[in-house]
Parts: sequence; C-alpha cells; structure tokens
Amino acid sequence: MRSQRLGDGAPSQHASAYAAADPGQARPPRTLITAQLLLNALALGMAYALIALGFVLALNAVGAVNFAHGDLVVLGGAAAVVAGLWTGLPGVLLLPLVALALGVAGIAAARIAILPLAARPPEATFVATIALAAMIEQGLTVTMGAAPRTAPPLLGAGAVEIGGVVLGRQPLAIVVVGMILVAAVWFLLERTQTGRRMRAVSADRHMARAVGIPVARYVVLSLALAGALAGIAGFLLGHQFLVAPTQGAGHMLKAYIAVAIGGWGSVPGALLGALGIGLFETFVSAAVGDAWASAALYLAVLAVLVLRPQGLFGEPVGRRA
Repeated sequence: MRSQRLGDGAPSQHASAYAAADPGQARPPRTLITAQLLLNALALGMAYALIALGFVLALNAVGAVNFAHGDLVVLGGAAAVVAGLWTGLPGVLLLPLVALALGVAGIAAARIAILPLAARPPEATFVATIALAAMIEQGLTVTMGAAPRTAPPLLGAGAVEIGGVVLGRQPLAIVVVGMILVAAVWFLLERTQTGRRMRAVSADRHMARAVGIPVARYVVLSLALAGALAGIAGFLLGHQFLVAPTQGAGHMLKAYIAVAIGGWGSVPGALLGALGIGLFETFVSAAVGDAWASAALYLAVLAVLVLRPQGLFGEPVGRRA
C-alpha cells in the first residue's frame, strides 16, 4: 500500500505501514504491529533527517534559508523516476547517479539564486529561492504532469522476515542508507580538513577568508552536499510515498520544523528533531489518524518553542529566519 497527502506534500504516516503483516494473518499480534510501526517511524524520521541535514548545511553556508530545498527533494525523486525508466538500472546503482545529479543541481541553485545575492540582505535570498522553488515545481508539472509517480525501490519491493517479524524492504533500506550517510557526513565535518574548513566558513566567513580559506569554494561544496542529500531523500521516499511536483512545500516545512525544534543551525539538533517528527507522526497517526497527527505535531512544536525558543540544542541567542 502506498499513500501520501497531496494537499501539503507530506507523506501519510499511518498508511506508510505498507510493510504489512503476513497477508494470511487477519489480525497480527500487537508486537508485530509495533515493530512495523517502529520501522516505518525510523524510516520516515531518517528520510526527514537527510532533508534537515542538507537544510542546515545550506543554512550555515550562506546564512539564509534556501526555500528551494524541499523542491530539490522532489527533483531527486523525479530524477530517480526518469533514470529508472530510461536505464532500467536497479535502485542501488541509481542512488549514486541521483546523488550526483542533485549535487550538480545544488551547485546550479547556488550560482543562480544564492551566491549572486551574498552581499544583499537575507530577504533577497529568501525571495530568490522561493522563485527558484516555483520554477522547479512548475517545470516538473509541465514535464512529468501533476499525477504522482513511483520511484524505483532501493532493494526491491516486498518484505523480509527477521526473527519472525515481517518488515518492509524499503523502510529497512531507508534506515540503513540514512544511518550510513549521517555517519559519513559526521566524519566529513568532524574528522577531515575539508569538514573543518566548511565549519570555519559557517562560523565566520570573514575570519575564514582572512586565514586563507577559499570561502566561495566551500560554500559551493556545502550546497552541493545539501543538494545530494536532498536528492537521496527524495529517491528513498519516492517509492513508498510517490513523487508529485507539489510535495516540495511539505518537505520544506518538515525540515524547517526539525531545525526549529533542534536548534537553529545545529546539525545534531536537526537530526534529532527530524527523527522525533518521524516517530511522533507515525505513532500518533496510527492511534488517531493523519489529520489529528498533523495538528498534534504543530501544537507540540509550538509548546517546545514557547518553553525553549532557541530549540532543544540551540544557543540562547541565535539566528532566526
């Protein structure tokens, strides 16, 4: 079963338990249902985490929100759909191609709508990236049509049995790939010279330039990495939740919420905030339905920001946009 809320572009978490129980078992045990829900919650949260991680990398690199980031996620899903139809390659081989294509798209977005406005107020970048998001959405609508499409599965459709529990292949793939990518980005940022320079540019680009770091090069690198992560997330979500041109705003909203909860500009905070959203939406949707889950999520976000405006892991004083 696949489903999505086309109204706001966000996936339907309750229906996402398409890794259903054994078809011959009309009423699966509670432990089986819980395991399936937990896997789907982790998969959704990990996909949100990849989106939020790219969002934070772009935010820290340019000091302004890239409102086209959600549409880059959709573009990644669309690229997977087209590449799968043209090449017939399995999902494992398509994944690096989609990442490369969206890395190039991230660089193009930087060159078109972000870097030329680096010396202008942040509002100029906001408007430019909103315009870019609209261009991507309308371009996909014209070329692909408004009807949702299905991206190829990463490890094949269906389910596998682990310890007597039937689990979906695609949610498992999302969790595994997401964990690998998050670990790889952490290693890049914390354990390599390139990552240290990227963090130096994010912290103070004027000081970074003064000590000889080529700021523009590392800004473009950050945006390319953000685009690649967005594309991978779009590919991973595109099989389970389909790909539609109007989903960009929903993806952008989830990334924004994750960053606001975790702490503005905090990479660990964005990751934990995204995982929390996935867990919250999935289990609340299973209990009371998607509409109530969305309302409860926004109320929970409001409560967090009222009690701790800087987010769970943010500094008391920080950027807001």
